[in-house]
Amino acid sequence: MFDQSKMLITGGSGLLGSALKRIFPHACFPSSTEFDITDYSQMINFLQGKSIDTIFHGAAFISPPRIDQDPFKAIEVNIIGTANIIQVARKHEARVIYISTDYVFKGDRGNYREDEPVYPVNKYAWSKLGGECVVRLYDKSLIIRTTFGPDVFQYEKAFTDQWTSRECVTKIAVMISKLIQLEQTGVVHVGGKRKSVYDYATNLDPLKEIGKISINDVPFNVPVDTSLNTELYDNLVKE
Repeated sequence: MFDQSKMLITGGSGLLGSALKRIFPHACFPSSTEFDITDYSQMINFLQGKSIDTIFHGAAFISPPRIDQDPFKAIEVNIIGTANIIQVARKHEARVIYISTDYVFKGDRGNYREDEPVYPVNKYAWSKLGGECVVRLYDKSLIIRTTFGPDVFQYEKAFTDQWTSRECVTKIAVMISKLIQLEQTGVVHVGGKRKSVYDYATNLDPLKEIGKISINDVPFNVPVDTSLNTELYDNLVKE
């Protein structure tokens, strides 16, 4: 039986973590200074005397342009940090829920199912896939591939030629909260209907004037279509 008071959530100050705080107010949300995922000894010390049976791992270094400049920080946080999470979970016999990204796919056609081949197109996605590889070695784990943004679109322009299953974080957090309470393992895709990023942005705030931009106008690699097939999620939560 799921008990939110026995769940620890990393990345609690981030976009998704902040949304999950409103849904699971009794879960444990340590700060990154209290529970540094790159410091295994500190993590073990923090959990002494605590009863934790679920670790929701949302903390990550997520900026593709910054990761292109500093890939070794992504290795430390997204791969080694995730390995530390798995080691801690094994010690406590806890279940792990790992947040991954739609960017693990090549993005050449979209509507990707959970069991389809992955091929990241940038270093950020490679680092998140590295985290997936670690999590896959631990049987009591669930990988959630998803994509989300703030409830208000934060940029002046949006891609008209990139396709996605992205939804606002409040909606994605609710969807993920339902999955957390199941005993599901493996990989599950969580997202909305396929749409362009421009359509996603304008749907968030129809009154805001959003400019148009192409993925060819930015200095880093952006996959064209990483929309996700979410039939498995729909069947699991009966939506």
